Amino acid sequence: MAMQTRRPHNVLIFFTDQQRHDVTGVHGCPLDLTPNLDRLARRGTDVHNTFSCQPLCGPARACLQTGTYATTNGTYRNGIGLNPDLPSLAECFNKAGYHTGYVGKWHLSGEPRGEQVVPESARGGYQTWLGTEALEFSVHEYKTILYDNDNQPVTLPGYRSDAVADALIRMVNDHTQTNPDQPFFMMGSFIEPHHQNDTDSYPAPDGYAQRYLGRWCPPDLAALPTHEQATFQPQAVTGGSTQQHFAGYCGMVRRLDEALGRVADALKSLGILDNTIVLFTSDHGNHFKTRNAEYKRSGHEASIRVPAMLHGGPFTGAGRIDELVSLIDLPPTLLDACDIDIPQTMQGHSLMPLVRRDTDPATQRPDSVYIQISESGTARAVRTRRWKYIVEAPEHDPSAMHSDTYRETALYDLEYDPYELNNLLDYDSFTHVRDHMRSRLLAWMEQLNEPTPTIIEPTSLRPGGRRNSDLTHVC
Repeated sequence: MAMQTRRPHNVLIFFTDQQRHDVTGVHGCPLDLTPNLDRLARRGTDVHNTFSCQPLCGPARACLQTGTYATTNGTYRNGIGLNPDLPSLAECFNKAGYHTGYVGKWHLSGEPRGEQVVPESARGGYQTWLGTEALEFSVHEYKTILYDNDNQPVTLPGYRSDAVADALIRMVNDHTQTNPDQPFFMMGSFIEPHHQNDTDSYPAPDGYAQRYLGRWCPPDLAALPTHEQATFQPQAVTGGSTQQHFAGYCGMVRRLDEALGRVADALKSLGILDNTIVLFTSDHGNHFKTRNAEYKRSGHEASIRVPAMLHGGPFTGAGRIDELVSLIDLPPTLLDACDIDIPQTMQGHSLMPLVRRDTDPATQRPDSVYIQISESGTARAVRTRRWKYIVEAPEHDPSAMHSDTYRETALYDLEYDPYELNNLLDYDSFTHVRDHMRSRLLAWMEQLNEPTPTIIEPTSLRPGGRRNSDLTHVC
């Protein structure tokens, strides 16, 4: 009797934009914004400590599509197209016999700003296409226009995240009905909960923002408007837009979660939910202008930490992963889970050894994550379980990928100060921690072939700070 072969897993990525990790229930948010995400994470795999390696829309997307850092793939700022010399996720799945499809925001065409049509050559290898370059510049929240394979405009009804989710469901359904034996890799890329650029607002669906007015907000946002002095951009001001924007942001998050629930329902109704690997994550977070003069491009947790969940296939019932995970770890994870060869160009580490609870030393992964920041400022950061260390270029060239010089700007003890309200950089009692974290940062730079910079230390140190900053405790 012939041995029955296992059907390859389908893969679906639900990708949001500018979503903080702590607006989800699995991260302690009390507002019940994400019941569907929470349910899938608890039934699947909660990748609890996930970080963007480049907190900016285009670069983060290039990192996800190629599994490489921004300084490797070259997309270190918005407006630079996807590097055609690096194998993309879609090309890897195409080669493995999958049907690939994409719906929503792309932000990797390299076309002039304002041009919404993405040429076929710039689509990263996706076979079926219904996308646009930047949804934040494409009409508004109740009028969504995407472009099909032939670059023809398609106007979709409904609130924008609903419209994109509905199109994704139709794409999945059309493929499974016409080619039921061919696995698929599809991605839905949403603009929510990103701000609407031309109005600088967070346009939630009608009636949604009102549910969250005057209610809980993350402790860093509650505290920072009263005392934080922004240092990342000289023109930054104290305060922020939390009071003006957070309720609308929450409404957008809630409606996104409802869309995720409908996508899961569609997979269940087609009988493929358990055999479809669903990845939910975001490109970066949002600090509501409390850390600099805009919403991201910062090494702080609010900017770099994102929610991430995997469900279906080997991820169902795998529990919670507490190790530090970078956005570039997710592409090799998806390929590994589907038994597809991981290109040597990918710089991340598959999570499958963690899912399998593999304790082989050969499978050990980095115990820190590295963050590159560019465009409105050039900065670098390294985060361990306990410590965060940030350096910034004193002079910024918007066209520069690197800097020859960085100035130390922040050191945080995340065990005692998870909201990064107490910068320990210039306390003499933390000099040894600062020196250790600087060496970690330089090691990351060397590993990624970045130029070795001069790092400027604080001009003076003041006495004080806790004296129990023992490096042996998870540095």
